[in-house]
Amino acid sequence: MTKKITGKTKLLGVIGHPVEHSLSPVMHNAAIAQLGLDYIYLPFPIEPQNLEVAIAGFAAVGVVGFSVTIPHKQAIIPLLSEITPLAQTIGAVNTVSRQNNKWVGTNTDIEGFIAPLQTTYKQDWSQKVAVILGNGGAARAVVAGCTQLGFAQIHVVGRNMQKLEEFRNSWSNSPLAEKFQIHQWEKLPKLITQANLLVNTTPIGMYPKVDESPLNAEEIANLPTGAIAYDLIYIPKPTQFLQQAQKQGAIAIDGLEMLVQQGVAALKIWLQQETLPVEVMRQALQNHLGLGK
Repeated sequence: MTKKITGKTKLLGVIGHPVEHSLSPVMHNAAIAQLGLDYIYLPFPIEPQNLEVAIAGFAAVGVVGFSVTIPHKQAIIPLLSEITPLAQTIGAVNTVSRQNNKWVGTNTDIEGFIAPLQTTYKQDWSQKVAVILGNGGAARAVVAGCTQLGFAQIHVVGRNMQKLEEFRNSWSNSPLAEKFQIHQWEKLPKLITQANLLVNTTPIGMYPKVDESPLNAEEIANLPTGAIAYDLIYIPKPTQFLQQAQKQGAIAIDGLEMLVQQGVAALKIWLQQETLPVEVMRQALQNHLGLGK
């Protein structure tokens, strides 16, 4: 049954560039249909130079809220009336809602990221080491998430020293500044031997470049058996990075569960509802990706 759109239908959506690959509409529209609400969630491709005018347009047409994906997670901040302390700490926003005629930004990526590590793979992280590949907006949520889980050591690894320094300096006013160390890529072989959790926050390996991985065979060979490899990418499933890690005897988590859980957290804000059909959202994504159950 196709949804009937009327003048009363409320608008939600996702902004990014590109945004065609986003699975958020599949998941959110499935939840909305299940709840029987008159909302629709749409993808909006917005180029960086059009961000400000687009957000003003959203206000003008009464958009209720929207998700923010690459490359707008940091650029959006100056355009919002307020952002939550959590988003402030991370310096990135992935969820915006309209409240009292103002745009309010928050970040549900942390909740999404840590969800599987708090449930299915729950353990005492206080003696554990996390190694994070990449130093963009997604890495910020992962650092905050690993801090929240209480990791003993958090290492952020990047290829560009200047960007790494900027990453570290950008946290200088935050209590999280002391919680992690930065390293250049050459240090990886040594760091990976200690990793209990290895997270890919880079876009390397994302569709359509499915044969790529952030790590070469020698680098991944250092990953201890039983470590968790976590890729924030969810297409393809599994990524090259996760295939490599599984060959080393690692446990693989892909970005699908993070996508579901950050989406659940966002919908709670927009719809102001606590109980959401999480399984319906997960299933809609799996069906869409042809994964079945």
